[in-house]
Formats: sequence, structure tokens, C-alpha cells
Amino acid sequence: MSKSGPDFDRIAVSYRMLEYLSFGRDLERARFSLLPHLKDCRRILVLGEGDGRCLEQLVSVTPEAEIDCLDLSPKMLALAQGRLGNSAVSIHFRQADILTTNLPSRHYDAVITCFFLDCFDPEQVHHIVTRVTASLQPGALWLWADFALPAKGPARWRAKLWIAGLYAFFHWQTGLKNRSLPPSELLLKNAGFQPKTHFDFQVGLLRCVFFRSDLSMLLPAT
Repeated sequence: MSKSGPDFDRIAVSYRMLEYLSFGRDLERARFSLLPHLKDCRRILVLGEGDGRCLEQLVSVTPEAEIDCLDLSPKMLALAQGRLGNSAVSIHFRQADILTTNLPSRHYDAVITCFFLDCFDPEQVHHIVTRVTASLQPGALWLWADFALPAKGPARWRAKLWIAGLYAFFHWQTGLKNRSLPPSELLLKNAGFQPKTHFDFQVGLLRCVFFRSDLSMLLPAT
């Protein structure tokens, strides 16, 4: 398939090293910290997994789950497959563009988007949330982790500098078009997902939130 979005193949092999050099293991902590909330889930959608580190942890938490892992980068998918190659868990790897790919209706009871929605502009995030919501069962869970802007003070200015630098780097290396953070957390709330718990890292620059969908938003009207 042809890729219409950014090309993360170029940095796939070096991504982990770049991440550790920039933030140590805090991006991993943001990805992993809320995974235990998915322990009872059986059909999970993972979007933009990357090199498979989060997926590896997910498998240890949900050994009986069926997992669909979608990523635009074939090299990232290959890295993830290599990491999970001997797993007994049912994992389906698929190269796909979430903006256009078909998803099954009312199928998943959880979705994970870690450092993924920041690659899209607000209109695209709204489109993704709408499409993914239609593929979720009532009461489904959404684990979201991403960069964030603290409310005020030096932490906010620090975050602005980091985010501007990161977008400039990924635009240079991958052709990423988006250059600013979309209001993903707000868009999820507006779509009927209620935040249940969260953690912040790097003085608020990294944020992860565990959402549960509002049943009244997903159940058909009677």
C-alpha cells in the first residue's frame, strides 16, 4: 500500500535510542503505567504502536486478549513483530492508515493511542476519535498518552520549547505535517469518554489518561 502520511521508517531503528536520550524512560513509564486497567479486556485495538515495547507489556497484562495492532510504518511493524514473535497471544499486525482504514463495528473493548494522536491536526483527531468510537463496545476503555502543555509557569515554557523542537525534528526526518499539539484530551471528553485516572511525567510535559466511554454516548437511542 502507498503511504499518505509521515514516513517513520527512516527513524524506526534509532527511535528507541532517540527517545532514551531525550527523556530517559519516562515515555515508557507514560505508556506502561495505566496498562493494568486493561487486564479484563479481550479485544484491544492498538494504534501507532511503534517498535513493540508497549505491546510487549500489554501482552503480559492481557495474556488472553485478541489484539489488533495498526501502524503506518512497515519497519515499525516489523520491529514490533520481531519483539512479539514468540508470543502465544493472538496479535494481528496490519499496516494501515487510521484516517481511511475500515474498522469493525462495536468490536473492541479497549483502544490504546500512545504518542500517536499528536501526529494529527485537530480535525483529523476528531475524525479518528469518531471512527474509533464506532468500533468500540459500550463502556469501552481508552488509554491515551501524549505530550502536553502544563497550565502555567516555567514548566509550560519548557514544554513549549520541547514540543516545538520535537515537531521540527519529526517534520525534518519523517515529513510530519502537523506542527502543534491537537486538543486530543478535550476531544476525547467531548466524544463521551470520561477520565478516570492520570499520571504526569517530566513536570507535565508527558501525560497519560485512562478513559472509560459513557454508555449513554455509545448505546443506540430507544
